Amino acid sequence: MMASSHLLAHHFWLSHANGFKPPKLSKNGPCYFHPKTAFRGSPSSHRIKASGPTSGRRQMEIVYDPDERVNKLADEVDKNAGLSRLSLFSPCKVNVFLRITGKREDGFHELASLFHVISLGDTIKFSLSPTKTRDRLSTNVPGVPLDDKNLIIKALNLYRKKTGTDNFFWIHLDKKVPTGAGLGGGSSNAATALWAANQFSGCVATEKELQEWSGEIGSDVPFFFSNGAAYCTGRGEVVQDIPNPLPSDLPMVLIKPQEACSTAEVYKRLRLDQTSSVDPLTLLREVTQNGICQDVCINDLEPPAFEVLPSLKKLKKRVLAAGCGEYRAVFMSGSGSTIVGVGSPEPPSFIYDDDDYNDVFVSEACFLTRQESQWYTAPTSSTASFGTDLPSGAASVE
Repeated sequence: MMASSHLLAHHFWLSHANGFKPPKLSKNGPCYFHPKTAFRGSPSSHRIKASGPTSGRRQMEIVYDPDERVNKLADEVDKNAGLSRLSLFSPCKVNVFLRITGKREDGFHELASLFHVISLGDTIKFSLSPTKTRDRLSTNVPGVPLDDKNLIIKALNLYRKKTGTDNFFWIHLDKKVPTGAGLGGGSSNAATALWAANQFSGCVATEKELQEWSGEIGSDVPFFFSNGAAYCTGRGEVVQDIPNPLPSDLPMVLIKPQEACSTAEVYKRLRLDQTSSVDPLTLLREVTQNGICQDVCINDLEPPAFEVLPSLKKLKKRVLAAGCGEYRAVFMSGSGSTIVGVGSPEPPSFIYDDDDYNDVFVSEACFLTRQESQWYTAPTSSTASFGTDLPSGAASVE
């Protein structure tokens, strides 16, 4: 066997000389293995023969297949690893038009609105908690509730109730969307939390189930399980997808004063006999066929919101006057207090020059949709960069 051993070593050396190298294991997470792709383009197997000098002696052939061995190992690691961390984009929305068509017996109002996701959003990071007792939420913005008053915690509690799963999380909310803005930032956070919890649990619920459950958290939450653009009716929970009604490269600017509008106070001042008489389906048809313009951007909540916050009415008028020819439409989103100018990412110059607007929130954005079975992703183009950040700070609770 000495001759065979020498010959085996000789053939092994020749294989090295011809380009074959044994795999090197590299660190990847808690295990040490070579990534699957390391052998892409390399031979699928290497044959090494060894035999003695005497004719007729038995030959020994070794077949070494690094692809098969390493791929099996990687598959086993992937199967057992599970998801432990997840970072998701949580975008907000605008109401391109918002009609209030009546009041329901349960006290809610009937609405008909074209909702559209936009590129301004928060980032939420989820990590599995080693304990099975409670969620822990932290954020970069002071004043945001960190207990079960926060819609993220409500969403996680709801998911556990509906599915019987017992995952708890450490969550960090990097807040970019201002509160009290009519942009649905909290509703988006809730929808994102439901999506995340489902990913950690192996997607035991369908998207349709998540959408149905989310209506128990808030009227705007089901919308975020659409493709990003939807005609919403009822309280807002009846969601009909509208495929790409507006181009994603159409820029806009968001301008929000420090003062917020109380949604309850806005609806309290709403007078149904003073709302628009235009059929919302006519508005929807106009947007989908001809795009966005000032005439279709009707918001029945503007008059009561302007009563609650008179300075908001002044802001809209000034943006309209200063942006004549620059913006296709200027309107308030939701119940306020954000004014949206569609057509340019730049605010009017008075926002920078007038001391009355030193503390306003300003951000550029664009329309955004998502792919089926995927969550929203933050765009990387310049048209979706963010303007003024919210005040920095930190808070957490255990």
